Amino acid sequence: MKKIFIILVFIVFLTTTAIADMIRVEMGVGAWMQDSKGVVRYSKSGADGSYISSEKDNTKAYFWALIKHPIPILPNFRFEYVSLEDKGLVTGEFKKFNVGGVTTLMTYDIKQYDIIPYYNILDNIAWVTLDIGVDIKILDTSYEVTAKAPFTGYSGSETIVLPLLYVRGRAEIPLTDIEIEADIKYIKVGDSTVYDIRAKVDYTLEFIPVIQPAIELGYRIQKIDIDESDANSKINLEFSGIYMGLMLRF
Repeated sequence: MKKIFIILVFIVFLTTTAIADMIRVEMGVGAWMQDSKGVVRYSKSGADGSYISSEKDNTKAYFWALIKHPIPILPNFRFEYVSLEDKGLVTGEFKKFNVGGVTTLMTYDIKQYDIIPYYNILDNIAWVTLDIGVDIKILDTSYEVTAKAPFTGYSGSETIVLPLLYVRGRAEIPLTDIEIEADIKYIKVGDSTVYDIRAKVDYTLEFIPVIQPAIELGYRIQKIDIDESDANSKINLEFSGIYMGLMLRF
């Protein structure tokens, strides 16, 4: 939460110190109803371990904000936060723990931060907006393996930073306050692929002046597939489901 507070302070600072003809400030908050599934396998020097997800439904809060400005040479800025959570059964030996011959429960929580500098290629041209940029995706992971005799339990944490391509398209339905939007964050290296895709529809109450509220409803799917021949860990995790929330446009 401290990281989110620091970034919010930064956003407010930019908003209040930017020049008067800033194009737009938007932010939203809501809930993502996640369906998680997948496996993790570890193998090195005779050590073999596996994790199989058993979580089916989980609802987590999300937040996003963007700032668009009129300075062409400088990128615009978007920030996103969501938490990914899963639980499943773990057996065998991993790099940092060994459950021995037992099968026990492991839970993990990934606090995910997306820092996205982007350029506005089309800005509501013929009702169409197109953004292209880079997503710096930070996965701040903590996990806990439940004690089960003779295994005494283990907890740990790890942070991973991934650069992904970011593309966002948005289209307004003429003569309505309804817009549709989709974005993708994507990277593929060798046999490994990571992507985060969303599609949504939103409705803006444009009759309210200055600060315009809106509602959004969409679907999101995120995939983490790490499968390199020289890597000790093979990861195949997926989170998907409907999300809905409230927005504010300034």
